[in-house]
Amino acid sequence: MRILASALCVLAVIVAVPAVAEEQAADPWAAVRFMVGAWEGKAEGRAGDGTVSRRYEFVLGQRFLHERNTSTYPPQERNRKGEVHEHWSFISYDRARKVLVLRQFHIEGFVNQYSFSPDESGPGRLVFQSEGFENLGSKWRAKETYQILGPDEFTETFELAPPDKPFEAYGKNHFKRVRP
Repeated sequence: MRILASALCVLAVIVAVPAVAEEQAADPWAAVRFMVGAWEGKAEGRAGDGTVSRRYEFVLGQRFLHERNTSTYPPQERNRKGEVHEHWSFISYDRARKVLVLRQFHIEGFVNQYSFSPDESGPGRLVFQSEGFENLGSKWRAKETYQILGPDEFTETFELAPPDKPFEAYGKNHFKRVRP
């Protein structure tokens, strides 16, 4: 009886190990892991030309990728007063839908929710399409596109589309990794 019980335990371990290894091999975070760290760069767009600093880190038991962003636009012709824009973002993995979800919380009070778009993404390109907004009309659409230029460099393009209109580029950031 003990031999049979031991054999069943060994069999259970043999069957379970490949399943665990397979689950670990399919890392849902693989596409965005490169973002972890500190970044600085140039910002350009409707708010003018400026600088941007950003930091990504996994938080809350490694379940969320947290982004903190500050973009600074000095006074200039396109933006006479200048401005400082801040937003925080969280990327999570929705296990039910098997998709990364990006939520942005902007200092102006907007909250944007996007989901990863595998159809528009590809090697070196990540695209997140809007799913909904707080404090902005529900017919608006937005898109975040990350173009990975190397392990220490990427661009981010933010596009907006008013109701029944095509997407227009609102801003573009060019980031380089800050080394400690």
